[in-house]
Amino acid sequence: MKKSRRTFLKTAVAATLGMPTIIQASALGKNGAVAPSNRLVMGGIGIGPRGRKVLACFLKQPEIQFVAIADAQEERREIVRRLVNREYANEDCYKCRDMFEILEWDDIDIVQITTGDRWHALGTILASKAGKDIYCEKPCSMTVRESQELADSVNRYGRVFQAGTQRRNVDNFQFAAHLAKSGKLGNIHTVHAGILKLVPDLPWLPGEPVPDPYICDWDRWLGPAPWRPYNKKYVQGRWRGHYDFHGGAGLPEWGSHTIDLCQWAAGADGTMPVEYEYEGDTIIGTYESGIKLVLRLSGFKKEGDWSVPGTCPIRFEGDEGWVEAGDHGNVITSHESLLEGKPEESIYGTDPIKHVRDFIDCVKTREKPAANQDITRNGHIACHVAAIGWQLGRKVQFNPITETFINDEEANRMCSRSRRDPWHV
Repeated sequence: MKKSRRTFLKTAVAATLGMPTIIQASALGKNGAVAPSNRLVMGGIGIGPRGRKVLACFLKQPEIQFVAIADAQEERREIVRRLVNREYANEDCYKCRDMFEILEWDDIDIVQITTGDRWHALGTILASKAGKDIYCEKPCSMTVRESQELADSVNRYGRVFQAGTQRRNVDNFQFAAHLAKSGKLGNIHTVHAGILKLVPDLPWLPGEPVPDPYICDWDRWLGPAPWRPYNKKYVQGRWRGHYDFHGGAGLPEWGSHTIDLCQWAAGADGTMPVEYEYEGDTIIGTYESGIKLVLRLSGFKKEGDWSVPGTCPIRFEGDEGWVEAGDHGNVITSHESLLEGKPEESIYGTDPIKHVRDFIDCVKTREKPAANQDITRNGHIACHVAAIGWQLGRKVQFNPITETFINDEEANRMCSRSRRDPWHV
């Protein structure tokens, strides 16, 4: 980067008035429930409505001591501060606008990154360099290149990383994937992933007066994204569908979950499809093994012809049977006998409680969690490659070894985006 973290931090601190002294995390406790030596001290970067649901799961874990929130919006900072202070019955949670304060805080072990998509990869890269373990909401990247950079950085600095693709730790989805891999469905030939309707680029909203940076730091909110006139609807969540803020034409929104599960069931966690073709709203990928990956519409309005209830549906087909699963916790199979061993109950597909626990356990053991950086790299690249072909409106071929399109410079140019100064890595 053109600015060092320390230079950036000094600039930010100098510009911020009335900032309280940072309390050392080692001095904080959860009423002695866990010995200080066993605590995992945690900070948050960008925590909105979804982030608060994830944070609530972290706060239920006895090892976790959440000490600080960094967010570009004061309203969100204050909501998190109050939530944490209410949990710990104190007033110790620190809030700030600048994520570098969190990253420079030596006592912090792990960070939760639940910003908008534009910050996910860069935030993870910076947190890795700062020696933090990371739980990052999905989609974790805006491009093929960011998917590579994220995984490379986590591996280079030896960090534990978990993407927020929590369905890997949801009972009914796990059952479906294990069933596909068990051989009980015969040879798997087709895996189906539910996706939302793709959106190439929505019209930009009209510019509005920029608020006081303490209320909403628009420059920090944008981060690596190109400069764009402020509109309050962006910071209220209406950034989705706008090219500068949302990668892959929106395909990774659900595809980061459902394609990820299909890769798992197809035994393709270490690779990705080598070819994509397009039939209307359906995208058909083909793995080198010959297995087909079918991306089919599935949305909040029950688009498509899925039989399984719930959002983010998946279907795995073999030559002896099939299985479907969705967010409502259910499993449907071609034969009732295939349901043997099915969990009696399953948490809802959007619930990250078991995913958070998996991450914490791996932070302690230094093992790789279910949605680690390498699995995330391949699943996200599969999403972005499918979206690029869709945007080009034609068949594309991809080399999973070099992670480049084959004889297709037009498509290869779409694998990366430039970052706004000073956010270069």
